[in-house]
Amino acid sequence: MSKKISLLFSGQGAQVVGMGKDLAETYPAARALFAQADEILGYSLSSICFEGPSEELTKTSICQPALYVHGLACLAVLRERKPEFEFHAAAGLSLGEFTAHAAAGTFDFATGLQLVAARAQFMQEACESTQGGMAAIIGADENPVRDLAAAADVDVANLNSPGQIVISGEAAKIAIAVGMAKDFGARKAVELAVAGAFHSRLMEPAYQRLKAKLEATPLLAPKVPVVCNVDAIAVHDEATIRRTLADQVTGSVRWTESVEYLIDHLHTTQFIELGPGGVIAGLVNRIRKGTPIVSISNAATLEAAL
Repeated sequence: MSKKISLLFSGQGAQVVGMGKDLAETYPAARALFAQADEILGYSLSSICFEGPSEELTKTSICQPALYVHGLACLAVLRERKPEFEFHAAAGLSLGEFTAHAAAGTFDFATGLQLVAARAQFMQEACESTQGGMAAIIGADENPVRDLAAAADVDVANLNSPGQIVISGEAAKIAIAVGMAKDFGARKAVELAVAGAFHSRLMEPAYQRLKAKLEATPLLAPKVPVVCNVDAIAVHDEATIRRTLADQVTGSVRWTESVEYLIDHLHTTQFIELGPGGVIAGLVNRIRKGTPIVSISNAATLEAAL
């Protein structure tokens, strides 16, 4: 039986200074994408990715386009080195869902980059106008965490893997939730160093602006199934894709269910993570232990994967 490969793309937080540098130095396909991105954005995203500083790369308005370009550069090089390469489905964690759609042909590289740059700017401005925070709740099941979120009046942001759920909302309420977490079965709760309350009601202004931007953007049917974060199922038609890409700004990232859907319904036998850090591989291993996954982030990991 031939392998059924699904691509997985990184979300905000995976960025690291130096990402893409050796790819651009070694492979023309990656170099061309970074150069195109610099031209579209009107600033040198490539130099921030390659050289930093870290504080600049970490900004929401920078790191989201950076991860989008890096993920697609990894894919472009994989195709350059292995022209017969095919994949059967794709998904991405939060921002990575846009990268997955670009990989699947829902929109071209430039269109996707403009969408991502707008999304990143809208989200950064929403962060700056609110006092938001996030916390990881470790070791608790989903229902008790939902009860905790309701009790503290915050939102469930990410269902990353069994026993790792992230909550999001007003910073003062997140602090209260962290203090209450053990009463709801958590082993521990850790406030996260983030710019704001992503995937919560505090992102409503960003949601409204992105929704309008998506409505004005032409989309195609993806060439392979793309599993969306908010519903954890494959999306095919324009209206559903627009809705799900907008909804994830304020909605929960159902990553555990998304990975399970790729395995159980789309019959994935091999995952390839395209992005820095190997974060996705760690989550996949916790979701379904032993599932084959290869992480590609630079020239060395690419050549090792071939």
